[in-house]
Amino acid sequence: MNQSVNRLKPFFENIHFEREDNTMVVNLGPQHPSSHGQMRLILELSGEEVVKARPGVGYLHRGMEKMGENMMYNEFLPTTDRMDYIASTSNNYGYALAVEKLLEIEVPRRAEIIRTMLVELNRLCSHVFWLACHALDVGAMSVFLYTFRDREFAMDLIEDYCGARLTHSAVRIGGVPLDLPEGWCEKLEKYLKNQETEIEKYEGLLSENRIWRMRLENVGIIDEKLAKTWACSGVPLRGAGVKWDLRKEMPYGLYAELDFDVPIASTGDSYGRYKCYMQEMKETIKILRQLIPMYKESSCELMAHAPEYISASKEDIMTQNYSLMQHFVLVTQGMRPPKGEVYVATESPKGELGYMVVSDGTPYAYKMKLRAPSFWHTGIFEDLLPGHQLADVVTIIGSMNIVFGEIDR
Repeated sequence: MNQSVNRLKPFFENIHFEREDNTMVVNLGPQHPSSHGQMRLILELSGEEVVKARPGVGYLHRGMEKMGENMMYNEFLPTTDRMDYIASTSNNYGYALAVEKLLEIEVPRRAEIIRTMLVELNRLCSHVFWLACHALDVGAMSVFLYTFRDREFAMDLIEDYCGARLTHSAVRIGGVPLDLPEGWCEKLEKYLKNQETEIEKYEGLLSENRIWRMRLENVGIIDEKLAKTWACSGVPLRGAGVKWDLRKEMPYGLYAELDFDVPIASTGDSYGRYKCYMQEMKETIKILRQLIPMYKESSCELMAHAPEYISASKEDIMTQNYSLMQHFVLVTQGMRPPKGEVYVATESPKGELGYMVVSDGTPYAYKMKLRAPSFWHTGIFEDLLPGHQLADVVTIIGSMNIVFGEIDR
């Protein structure tokens, strides 16, 4: 024993535990109420000022992309819900679009209208949830209560359609499983009218509130160069003054037919991002109002007609022997898309959500890669946080609207 200690003595003598500077290393998370998930943020502080920041991820990792390579295409769709669990329909929709592009099938118009309705309603849910958490982080308790109450009404509408409130799986490859319930559009119109009034209340509580402005203005400034360096998208990019929204720049689905604006801010700070989110909620309401008459004028077809890849309707399955056999084969053995690879990007509530799928002609994807916006919006903390006070760190994290389910895939 003594010989071992003597052998290690020169090693210990070379270690110096005293620091020559006045900085302190602090761990914010991974278990912290304002880290918005399992994030470990290693901060080096000089007094209250952040000198260095290093985000640590991986605490929620589930191997989702590898799961996508080991599950049949239809089997994997409900798993995408668990990425951005605040806006799960956006994940379903992006994945369905990627596989549909691989299959080269066209979705019926009514199905596309319903999907767009659900995606935009889910965008509203996500933005309202973001405002609730961000306001609570900064200390505005009343806003948190109002927004959570209003979010419940939007979730009621989604539940009326698919039976789920958080993880919806309301989209199918090739269309949607169900038509809208009777009276659903009328309920949606009533909700949108009420939500417009509520957004005005949120702005009345926050926009000119001097404490809110002191906490957000000139805090976490992302200029155009920094935003592009870190591949930012969504509000962090538009808050830096870049007018880029995939629904406008690379239209998919019905967005080419819809009239809406892309809000931007010139300040690049947390307050500018807040203003963008508030305006985007109003634009989402505008989109949903346009979809209601489009739905009423559309035919009743809900699923693409592609017997090789898509099951027949439930009525046909129950009445026609061939449709039943085809459905059995697709469920037990899975569809076999042609060989090839696709990348489809959509504008999720948090930014560019991309799915890359490589097919080798089997029922399982040869390779699947997901591009989640929150990953890049977390990496930017390395450059964004130094120079700010410790209290501002929580504000900046909240303004970036990150969810770790889609980072730790």
